[in-house]
Formats: sequence, C-alpha cells, structure tokens
Amino acid sequence: MDFAFALFSGLVVTGGIVLWDRLQRRTGTDFKDKDTIGAGSRTAGIVIEYARAFFPVILVVFVLRSFVVEPFRIPSGSMLPSLYIGDFILVSKSSYGIRLPLVNQKILSIGTPKRGDVMVFRYPHDEKTNYIKRVVGLPGDIVDYKNKRLRINGNVVDIQKVDREDTEQGTRLSHQVGEYIESLGKSSHGILIDASRRSRDMMRITVPPDHFFVMGDNRDHSNDSRFWGFVPEENIVGRAFFVWFSWDSVGGGGVNWPRIGNRID
Repeated sequence: MDFAFALFSGLVVTGGIVLWDRLQRRTGTDFKDKDTIGAGSRTAGIVIEYARAFFPVILVVFVLRSFVVEPFRIPSGSMLPSLYIGDFILVSKSSYGIRLPLVNQKILSIGTPKRGDVMVFRYPHDEKTNYIKRVVGLPGDIVDYKNKRLRINGNVVDIQKVDREDTEQGTRLSHQVGEYIESLGKSSHGILIDASRRSRDMMRITVPPDHFFVMGDNRDHSNDSRFWGFVPEENIVGRAFFVWFSWDSVGGGGVNWPRIGNRID
C-alpha cells in the first residue's frame, strides 16, 4: 500500500473518531462518566483515547510530508558520487509548486526545475516507484550523448578530471572509472565515467513541452531518460536538497558520519 494513502487513511479514521466523540459529548454521552461501564464501552473509550493521541501527530506528519519536505532513502549507486547507497535525504515538496496529496495535482506554481537540479519523480512506466536523477534537459532543449560526452543545444557540457584515486562505495576510481566535475547550468557536481563500459550513445532528441530529460551522475551505471524517455511535469515529487542521515550498508554497516549534513548540489 502507498504510504501517503495509508497516512491519509489513518488521518481520516482518527479524525472521524475524534469528531464522533465530540458530537457524542454534545449530546451528553461520555463513556468516562458512566457509573457502570460495560466491556464494549471500555473498548470504545480506549479507541477514543488512542485516536485523540494519534490524530494531531498524523496530521502534522501528513501536512509536512505533503507540502513541506519528504524523506527518501537512496537504494542504488546510480547517483554516485553525489549520493551514496544508504543516504537518507530530504526532498523539498514546494520548490516547484504546491500539489494536492494523493492526486499530485498542482494548485500553485512556484518554480520549475532547473538544469542541474537533483529531482525525485514518479517513474513514468510505474508510478508507484520513485526515482532520483539529475535534470539535464529542459522543455525545448536538444540533447544528445555520444562517446560519453553530453551535449545540450549543440554545446558540449564542460567536464574537468578530478586528479585523485579513491573508492566510492566499492567503485575504484582509477584508469577505468574516473571522477569528473561537470558544469551544468549553475550546478557544478561530480560524475563518474567508466571507461571499461561501452558508451550509451543517444541520438539528438528534443525535449517536449512540460517534460524533462534526466540522467544519473554515475553515467555508465544509471537507468535514466536515455533508455525510457522523458519525465512528465505531473510526475515530479520535488527537489532533493539535504542528506540528514547515512547508513554505510555497502561498507559493512554503520553510520557514515561524514555524509550527514551534506547539501545536495
């Protein structure tokens, strides 16, 4: 079951019980004030007390998660070196507008995704699944990818080699896997290029209106728009901006302290 739907259901149930209890009190019925309380009344009283306790908590969580921020966990290495497997991130739900929960219908436009943003969205071919990628192409852009170089509107996107060898969650950055700094719009971020993998070339395509072209920073190990197409505007969940926790499951477990508090660029 979708967590947002489960949360909304809990809100409706607890809110309904609290409302029903208040209506009963107005008519003079109060389970606590009975001199003789049957088993059914005691059970009803317990249910009411739990509803009173949980309703405000569920309401706050629902409002925050729907309109302010939503937490996500990174399950794969497609966004290395920017995001690690096991990173717990926060996603701004209002960066690109206010949307009604559950139906994801935009009711207030605040902004639009920018080239270089790290964006969470519902996968177009299975909208129950959330993906996270970097926005590469905006509506109207001409995008192509050839010989491991990205071009936007005919201009080659600038990359600079990082002169170091390191290990990013088991990926050796050596002569085969290199780390580069890519300048995309106002964003400068790391990407990985695996020289041992065949280039996933893509012919020139034009991004249609109200759609976006996205790619993973781990360019040779990412399932992205090069394979399944564009992200419709209505599928956008929000912009990733902060790592609030990280668990190094790949490295054998434990808190990855240096990752906590990192801003997502």
